Amino acid sequence: MEIYIKALSDLWVNSGFYVLFSSVGTGNLIMLIVAAVLLYLAIGKGFEPLLLVPIAFGCLLVNLPLSGIMSDAEGSVGFLRYVYFGAQHEIYPIIIFLGIGALTDFGPLLANPITFLLGAAAQLGVFVAFIGATWITPLAARFGADFGFNVKQAASVAIIGGADGPTSIYLTMKLGQQEILGAVAVAAYSYMSLVPLIQPPVIKALTTKKDRAIRMGQLRPVTKREKILFPIICTVVTGLILPASVPLVGMLMFGNLLRECGVTERLSLTAQNELLNITTIFLGLAVGATMEAEYFLQTRTLLIILLGLVAFIFSTAGGVLFGQAMKVMTNGRINPMIGSAGVSAVPMAARVVQRVSQSENPSNYLLMHAMGPNVAGVIGTAVAAGVMLTLLG
Repeated sequence: MEIYIKALSDLWVNSGFYVLFSSVGTGNLIMLIVAAVLLYLAIGKGFEPLLLVPIAFGCLLVNLPLSGIMSDAEGSVGFLRYVYFGAQHEIYPIIIFLGIGALTDFGPLLANPITFLLGAAAQLGVFVAFIGATWITPLAARFGADFGFNVKQAASVAIIGGADGPTSIYLTMKLGQQEILGAVAVAAYSYMSLVPLIQPPVIKALTTKKDRAIRMGQLRPVTKREKILFPIICTVVTGLILPASVPLVGMLMFGNLLRECGVTERLSLTAQNELLNITTIFLGLAVGATMEAEYFLQTRTLLIILLGLVAFIFSTAGGVLFGQAMKVMTNGRINPMIGSAGVSAVPMAARVVQRVSQSENPSNYLLMHAMGPNVAGVIGTAVAAGVMLTLLG
């Protein structure tokens, strides 16, 4: 009998429950609750489920005590450590960009190239948040606090304003800031999913009812030759001006060339579906694996989420304000709202513009006009990341 009692006692001591409900496991317990909340938001509320479900489940896995799924007490490498390799070496975000390129139609941008500028203007929040993050460290030190961001961490946080999860992950890993990857990724994908809630109040605050009702003329047809030449020319020009942006922009344009050239349909469909889906699963699990309690449960995590919101709001505002300038320069032919779609949350930001415009004028259709700055924002965020890598890498 004594042997059975000892066996049961040893089983209890070596179980995850024993650790979880001890003082050592408090952080893990909190992170399991965080994982449950993320799963609820993804499944119950539909907030970016394709990424948040894998991220949340990865967070759940890595915070189960004694599982050894990342590494065990003896230092042996676990399954998630191998999955994490693809994020650590920036493989997954680049493949995601290949899939995004294969899914993206740059026709609306080519039909109205001036909207390229709106995609650039919508990067304002990236640089506002970068400045804000660099100011936090001396401000915290003045009050005797020990939290803050170094300049590379500030860049990783700021890129959240581009509303582009893969770029946020890529830049964070490229700058060697793995310890904040979980917070940056969760903030980036959370705000992408909250585009329909965050953007309308900003748009309405910076436009009048008359602005929102402006109709725009029909876009010109874009030739097949233009669509084929665009990804090639864009890659060469961007790569020569800003070499650090080639991995992201180059793969984005390669995916788009597969889509538009007309002779690689099988490859294009694979990039859009199987390859993108498989990579999304591994990327989500890898990001979730970085959400260990000791790294995630810090004051800095809350600051990252707050700064990400600031960045996103300023990016939206930057696009709308530049849209106002373009409205004046074109004698009212540009609806300034389409500038808000310059963040790279494709196609949600463009749909928000359409919804707001139709609330003012049900017969007004701005979706395709908004898609121009929307896809320009994908390029713009990748270029912003390239600028930061060039200056800080």
